[in-house]
Amino acid sequence: MLEITCHTNLVSYLPIPPTYSLFQASKVRKTGCRVSAPAWGLRPHPPIPHMSEKRCMLTDDQCYSAVLSRDRRFDGVFFVGVSSTGIYCRTVCPVKPPRREHCTFYPSAAAAEQAGYRPCLRCRPELAPGQAKIDAVGRLAAAAASRIEDGALTEHSVSDLAQSLGISDRHLRRILQQEFGVTPIQLAQTQRLLLAKRLLTDSSLSIADIAFASGFSSVRRLNALFQKHYRLNPTALRKATHLPQDSLRCELAYRSPFNWQALLKFLQPRAIAGVENFEANGYQRTVRVRQHQGWIQVSPIPKQDKLEVVLSASLIAAILPILSRVKALFDLAADPILIANHLGELALASPGLRVPGAFDGFEVAVRAILGQQVSVKAATTLMARLVQTVGTPISTPIAGLTHLTPTPAQIASLSLSDLTDLGILPARAAAIQSLAQALNHGILRLDSYADIEATVTQLKTFPGIGDWTAQYIAMRVLAYPDAFPHTDLGLRRALGVERTEQVLQIAETWRPWRAYAAMYLWKSLEEQANDLNVLPLVRESCRLVAADV
Repeated sequence: MLEITCHTNLVSYLPIPPTYSLFQASKVRKTGCRVSAPAWGLRPHPPIPHMSEKRCMLTDDQCYSAVLSRDRRFDGVFFVGVSSTGIYCRTVCPVKPPRREHCTFYPSAAAAEQAGYRPCLRCRPELAPGQAKIDAVGRLAAAAASRIEDGALTEHSVSDLAQSLGISDRHLRRILQQEFGVTPIQLAQTQRLLLAKRLLTDSSLSIADIAFASGFSSVRRLNALFQKHYRLNPTALRKATHLPQDSLRCELAYRSPFNWQALLKFLQPRAIAGVENFEANGYQRTVRVRQHQGWIQVSPIPKQDKLEVVLSASLIAAILPILSRVKALFDLAADPILIANHLGELALASPGLRVPGAFDGFEVAVRAILGQQVSVKAATTLMARLVQTVGTPISTPIAGLTHLTPTPAQIASLSLSDLTDLGILPARAAAIQSLAQALNHGILRLDSYADIEATVTQLKTFPGIGDWTAQYIAMRVLAYPDAFPHTDLGLRRALGVERTEQVLQIAETWRPWRAYAAMYLWKSLEEQANDLNVLPLVRESCRLVAADV
C-alpha cells in the first residue's frame, strides 16, 4: 500500500474510489488504516483548518487502476515497478499496461531504483513533474531533495546539507526515508543517473562532459553505475540531436491544464530590460549560477505537457540548479486540478492558472520593493536603471540580453546615495540595501526551501518592508502556496469588501491554496477591466495592486 497525504475536502472525478483521486503520494508503508470513500459525486466537505491533514492508504489495486487509466494527475505521484521486465514507469507510460501481479508501486524514482528497477526508455521517469509540498515535514524533505537535485552532495557532505537546513544528520535521513523511501546518498545517486540519462538522450555532449555535468567524478564511475543500475552502456542511449554545439536542450513536464499565456501576461510587463526578454511564445533571460554565466530560452512544446529549455553550453556544469529554478519560476510542481477543486467557482474562469515564481529570489524581492506605491511601468524602469548601472555586462547571441542581475554583494557595496541617484526613493533604497546586506552575510535566505514563518517575520523587520511585500515575496520567492497579501487593495476590490479583516475571513475557505486564490482574484480584475473597457488609468491601478505594492 502507498500511504498518501490528503485533505478531506478534495473531490475526485476518477474511475477509481473518489477518496484517493487527487491525493499526493508521499511514502511507502506496509501498515496503516484505510479510510472509507465518500459516496460518488458528493460535493466538497466544509473547509478544513489550515494545514490540517490526515494520512490514508492508497491500495495497490487503486494504484493499478490509475495506471490503467493513464491519468496525468498521478504522473510523478508514484511510480510502478514491473517485475517481468525489471523496469519502472510513470503512470502515463504509453506502452501496454503490465499485468497486475507484475506491478509494485513506489513513491519516488529513487525508491524504485533502490528496489532494483531501471527507468523506462519510453515514458522517461526523469521527466515526471515534481510535487508541491504544503506540510512542514514535506517542505523540509522537499527542501533537502531540492538541494540534492541542485548538486549539494556533489561538493558537500550529508552533514553539511543537514546543517544548512538547521537539522541533524539523523533527522535528515529520517525525513527522506519517510517521504521518498531512500537515504540522502541514494537520492543523490538516482538524481545523477537520471540527469546523465536525460543528457545522453537530449544532447550531443560528450560522455566525459555528461559525467562531470551530472556530478560524477569520472567517466569510469558513470559507466560502472549505469551498468549496475540500468544494465546498459551509456552510449546505448545516444541519439541524433539537431541542436548546435553551443547549446543544450532539455524538457520539463507539468500537469495540465497549464495557462501559459496568463503566466507570460503576468511576467512580460515586469520583464527587466537587459536581463529578460519575450519572443513569440517564449521566455529568455541571462543566467548566473556561482561562476557560470550564460542564457536560457523556455517555451512550451506543442501538444505535449512539457516545456522546452535551451541552455547555453557555458551553463552545462550548472544544469541541475538552473532546471530547478525554471521549475520554480513557472510553478511546474503545481497540481492545477487539485487546486481548482479546492477553490471551486473561483478557479472556473481561468483553468490552469499558476503562481509565478522566481528564477532569482533577490531579483524578485528587489523588484517588489521598487514597485511599492508606483505603477508597474515605473517600477520596471527603476529596475532597468539599477541593472544597467550595477549589473554585469554579458555577451549573448540573443538580442536584448545584455546584463546579469546584480548580486546581493554588488548592491550591498553601494552607498544609499548611489541608489537614490537612480531615482529610487530613500525609504526604498534603505530597504534594498538592508536586504542585500542580510543576504550577503548569510543572515537571510530567499529561496523555495527557506523557513516560511521565520523568513516572513524577518523580512518585516527590515525598514520599508511591510506585510504586503513580505507575503508577495513568500508567494513568488519562497513558493509558499498559502501566502496571501490580504492588505492588497486589488483583493478587496475583487471581493467587493472594504476591510482587510473581511478579506481574511473570506480567504479562510481557500487554505492552504490562498496564493492561487490571489492570482485568480487579480486575474478577475484584469478581465473586468477588459470587459468594461475602462480608462487606462483604472487598468494601471488594477495592475499596480496586483503586482509589487
